[in-house]
Amino acid sequence: MRTFIAIELSEEIKDPLTQVQSHLKYAGADVKWIEKDNIHLTLKFLGEIDEEKCAAVRSAIDLIAKDTPAFEISLKDIGVFPKIDFPRVIWVGLDKGAKESTELAKKIDSSLLRLGFQEETRPFAAHLTIGRVRSPKNKQALIEKITNHKLQITGTQPVPSVILFQSKLTPTGSVYTKLHEAKFS
Repeated sequence: MRTFIAIELSEEIKDPLTQVQSHLKYAGADVKWIEKDNIHLTLKFLGEIDEEKCAAVRSAIDLIAKDTPAFEISLKDIGVFPKIDFPRVIWVGLDKGAKESTELAKKIDSSLLRLGFQEETRPFAAHLTIGRVRSPKNKQALIEKITNHKLQITGTQPVPSVILFQSKLTPTGSVYTKLHEAKFS
């Protein structure tokens, strides 16, 4: 099964993200927008694993969660990967909780290394992917919308746990199923 570890988002965080998406859609760019219910904060993509490996991952994140205090997140900034002149991924970053999310991702990466998973080669960047650019159509208009957009999202969300998700790829998009939730101390 195809899996990843992530932080689930509340409606209070997802609703403003869909407003940002709506604003950016006016650029008319060729972007695959992430469905509201599929927006999350990925901490580690695991890829295909079997039941045995899945059980080991559940145990590992339970141990990490026992030593991790709950924290809060809030949103800040909109940006792209890899760079503004060549946008491939459109994201919204974290303000509050960025440091805690980064530390959590590092703990997960280190723990799963012992289970045979590959260590991340790029530094972790706490972000929420809201769209993936598919072609250069209206790229300049999209870049202008992104660089001129002032993200004004208020509110925070508590983060009480980390979740192991299964991702099934379908013709209409990915379907995520919660496999395990590890609650923080």
